[in-house]
Amino acid sequence: MPRILSAPLPDAPLSSPAARVLSYDWPAITHQVDDTGSAILPQLLSPEECRTIAALYSDDCRFRSRVVMARHGFGRGEYRYFSYPLPAPIEALRTAIYPQFADLANRWNERMGIDQTYPADHADYIARCHAAGQTRPTPLLLQYGPGDYNCLHQDLYGGLVFPIQIAILLSVPGEDFTGGEFVLTEQRPRMQSRVDVVSLQHGDAVAFAVHHRPVRGARGSYRVNMRHGVSRLHSGNRHTLGIIFHDAQ
Repeated sequence: MPRILSAPLPDAPLSSPAARVLSYDWPAITHQVDDTGSAILPQLLSPEECRTIAALYSDDCRFRSRVVMARHGFGRGEYRYFSYPLPAPIEALRTAIYPQFADLANRWNERMGIDQTYPADHADYIARCHAAGQTRPTPLLLQYGPGDYNCLHQDLYGGLVFPIQIAILLSVPGEDFTGGEFVLTEQRPRMQSRVDVVSLQHGDAVAFAVHHRPVRGARGSYRVNMRHGVSRLHSGNRHTLGIIFHDAQ
């Protein structure tokens, strides 16, 4: 079993990961997400930050619920949803990353004919979610052991859905665990599905489409249906931080 440090998560100041967000080439990242449905944000978290966040899993007071996947047919393993207030570094990441994708999300909905727009500021979007009855926070920690996996799925949670989300690998591949690859599938109309295996290193994040995304075709844009999951772990333990920008009913 990997060694997880039990240091407390700092609640101030605005964490370095949030400041790190601004250093990325966001035009290139959003172009790649638009073109392929996903993009990697390398080393969004440091090794120490990864260990500290993963160690929160055993801190009951940080979470609103725990889900054992096998009980619901979701796979094997488990995850916990954070409660409000979120730990400050996670809240800071959620706040800092959302605006980078808001314009792309609006362009996607326009191309798909979806009558829903997204404000530039995440607090305004969360206020809109809460007014619609989606008041439960959705950032979560996932924990996998040997033989565990996560079935292909979509994180929707209600009528308001921000179409891009983030997953951050908190464990060291090849050292803390083997197997357990992050997988994306793209279901195309009247075509066979396309599969991507996203190779993540310790602290890397992947930004990816939650549900639908538009793809340019010969006759304009058409929708593809996206799902994501995690393949079976061969050994060890794997922790992931998921950052979803809409709240749940």
